[in-house]
Amino acid sequence: MRDAERPQADKVTLPLFPLQTVLLPGAVLPLHLFEPRYRQLMVDLLSGAVPERRFGIIGIKSAGVREVDSVDHLHPIGCTALLGESERLPDGRFDVVTHGERRFRLLDLDQTRAPYLIGTVEWVPDEPVPAGAEEATERLSASARSAYRRYAESAWEDETWPSPPPETPPAELGYLLAANCLLPLPDRQRLLEETHPLRRLRAVNKLLSREAGFLAALNAVPAPPPEVPHLTTRACLN
Repeated sequence: MRDAERPQADKVTLPLFPLQTVLLPGAVLPLHLFEPRYRQLMVDLLSGAVPERRFGIIGIKSAGVREVDSVDHLHPIGCTALLGESERLPDGRFDVVTHGERRFRLLDLDQTRAPYLIGTVEWVPDEPVPAGAEEATERLSASARSAYRRYAESAWEDETWPSPPPETPPAELGYLLAANCLLPLPDRQRLLEETHPLRRLRAVNKLLSREAGFLAALNAVPAPPPEVPHLTTRACLN
């Protein structure tokens, strides 16, 4: 569901899962949860104590932060995650799959209400695409898709890589094109924070063209940085 279709509220509260990665709307993020407080978060999500199986994923600014206790430790914009498939292991750990939904701006943290952090947040909608921008939208969408194809052809031998359907709205297209690509954390955070769909498409085109050039020159897929989970394995980030 898009931002414009959701009921708006000035402020809401969300359970938070700070990570050294960035979840984009529309992206899929698998997680392996072993820390007691995040096991409890999963229990609360699955039992309905936290409604709608939703929580917030937000990036930690520095890998040197061991314990988040201030909004200053976190990026200002995060993304809600919808809990999908889940498996509780015999020792109490969880393997889960989450799906990125909508952006929020973190306003405040509560460290006392639950074993995990609770954030006070406000939603971050996109700016509207100006009337009469159909030609620019079509051109930018085509350029971003072309950059994605070049990246995919360089990164993956299998030609069955996913591609967003033709009817994908421009507000969603930039996120979906970037979702499966191994972009550095700062680039993914900038895409998450960009509120204009056309500027986001332009940025995706530039970033994926850059990465495709690197891959073509190296003739190899670079290893993902430590803060970005490998896309074919469960992430262990808590």
